[in-house]
Amino acid sequence: MQRTVLLVAILASFVAFLDGSIVNVALPAIERELGGGLALQQWVVDAYLVTLGALILVAGSLSDLFSRTRVLFAGLIGFGAASVLCAVAPTAGVLIAARAVQGVAGALLVPSSLALIISAFEGEDQSKAIGRWTAWTGVAMLIGPFLGGVFVDALSWRWVFAVNVLPIAVTLMLLSRLPKAASRPGARVDVPGAVLGALALGGIVFALIEQGQRGWADVVVLASAVIGVAAAVAFVLVERRARQPMLPLSIFRVHDFAVGNVATAAIYAAFSLGPLMVGLYLQQVAHLAASLAGLALVPSTVVSLLLAGRFGALAGKIGARWFMAAGPTIVAIGFLTMLLIRDPFDYWTQLLPGTVIFGFGVAMTVAPLTSAVLGATPPAQAGIASAVNNAVARVAGLVAIACAGFIVGEHLDLAGLQRTIIVLAVLLVAGGAVSGVGIRDEFLQNRATPAPRP
Repeated sequence: MQRTVLLVAILASFVAFLDGSIVNVALPAIERELGGGLALQQWVVDAYLVTLGALILVAGSLSDLFSRTRVLFAGLIGFGAASVLCAVAPTAGVLIAARAVQGVAGALLVPSSLALIISAFEGEDQSKAIGRWTAWTGVAMLIGPFLGGVFVDALSWRWVFAVNVLPIAVTLMLLSRLPKAASRPGARVDVPGAVLGALALGGIVFALIEQGQRGWADVVVLASAVIGVAAAVAFVLVERRARQPMLPLSIFRVHDFAVGNVATAAIYAAFSLGPLMVGLYLQQVAHLAASLAGLALVPSTVVSLLLAGRFGALAGKIGARWFMAAGPTIVAIGFLTMLLIRDPFDYWTQLLPGTVIFGFGVAMTVAPLTSAVLGATPPAQAGIASAVNNAVARVAGLVAIACAGFIVGEHLDLAGLQRTIIVLAVLLVAGGAVSGVGIRDEFLQNRATPAPRP
């Protein structure tokens, strides 16, 4: 049964993470067919991330309050339907709307899948399972551009979305074999929190993206920013007083959980922005075919797949602190190595070394980070803890992508890529420093302390 649980968790998350990365390499083709420039490319990515980030906390609460298998089932069905709508979208507006629906469904997948692992595994087995989960979800994020490139070159960008149907069908079949847990009596959904969270994210991200074309003096941009900030403040106030908040603020009293999420914000901002901008540069400036641009990141996928499980197991034995400190720093070195990129572009000397270093650092970072953050919280809060950590990661990514115009300018060129790489390195080193100074490896202490008998 544990093997089936792990497989379901991996596949459910794999679909969400794959979609988040496979789209990147298809953005130039989408823009050529539907128009819209850089703003459209940003919205195709961020429409998904906005709803994912806004609702993932609600999904985490649902995972703890109701049957996790039911939440996963609903997410998979919704994600499949939205993927089909993306594949047949006739206009940019329809595509962006369908991507937003995908984000809603995707929010149901990640926290529920991780909560399944936390509830089914204990001790070192839990760390190993998390390591395997992070390895395959990491592979989804890294192999996505290659698969997307193949679809774009051989078929159409629309197949980038249609391909989701197959793994979803397999996951639904496996999910049907798991026992269904009962709902918790008296469960409630924090509707005010969900609405305010969505308004906060949507308003702030809309302002960040649209200011590139409209400017900060534009009434729409200013109004969006004000609404977003006001909603964020109101969200915190409402969650402090809610009887069943979707974000119980008390969870941040757990030291490693709080510190780990600060590190997550910096690290995943870089993880989201870096591969996206490198992939766009390879196609739009270096003029590689979409499949070749995606293939360029495959070495990091292989390295991450081979090592992530081992680093997760080691973190389960000796702690995550130093892995979380060293891993992001190694990723930063990998990105800085990409400053070798010049015109004419040469993959073997300018990009491959940095890609391999990048994959090694990712493998060292992700599984230990997940173990430290989630292992420090009580098992009863596994769903919301996973949701918060994933929300932090996704929100950091969407804000970083929304800020791409600040860093790159109106058009991506070599100078813009170099500025992006420097920003990525700063974010990663900051995330590693926060981890090295702040993490206490509380999850190891929790294992050493016997749970109280009921």
